[in-house]
Amino acid sequence: MIRTLFFYVVLFVSTIVHGIAAILAGIFRVKNRRVYDWGTQDWARWNLWAAGTPLDVQGLEGVPQGAPVVYASNHSSMFDIWALSLVLPGSTRFVAKHELTRIPVMGPAMLRAGHVTIDRFNRKRAFEAYDRAATTIKSGISTIVFPEGTRSRTGELLPFKNAPFGLAIAAQVPIVPVYVHNTFQILPKGRWRLRRLPIRIRIGAPIPTAGLTLDDRETLRDRVRAAIEALRARVDSTAADP
Repeated sequence: MIRTLFFYVVLFVSTIVHGIAAILAGIFRVKNRRVYDWGTQDWARWNLWAAGTPLDVQGLEGVPQGAPVVYASNHSSMFDIWALSLVLPGSTRFVAKHELTRIPVMGPAMLRAGHVTIDRFNRKRAFEAYDRAATTIKSGISTIVFPEGTRSRTGELLPFKNAPFGLAIAAQVPIVPVYVHNTFQILPKGRWRLRRLPIRIRIGAPIPTAGLTLDDRETLRDRVRAAIEALRARVDSTAADP
């Protein structure tokens, strides 16, 4: 209980500190993307430290260096966001649901930092958001997507949406499958009390999209899902924690 209370205090303080920093940087039109990278990564570092959740990462050596990619990950907890923010190389931005922009401080900070929000209930605006995400990628920034579209309430993989794979095809960049293990057990959606467990991140081989068209979205979707399932099976076969 003490650890949980400590975590929420740090979460509140870190969100205020890093959120206001990102907002001010945006207001003053700071162009150096490292300022916004710091805002997201250091925010994640504070929160993971407060929760007492160490990271165990494998597969980073396979990520292309110096070129943007689309990372596709499972999603079952807010801890996925912090873990991925901290370990994935280079500048990264999330494609997130638009509802998050309504959260005081954090929402405006996300927009100032260049994270892309999707209005899931407005098809036209959703496609416009993916166009912005493609522009972000072409500027040299990698994008992190959750193909399930929302957090899983069971820890099991939900059906994948097609749009994230259309994004990778439109940008003609590799899509890198990622599996995050234990975050559901640490803090599932709808719960408030956390457990202290290591977060295991497994990164798969990049899947090229060069030459693909939007007609190939479903094939790419199924290929990425199979890769994430394989990463999950590998973790499950070796993990000591439930």
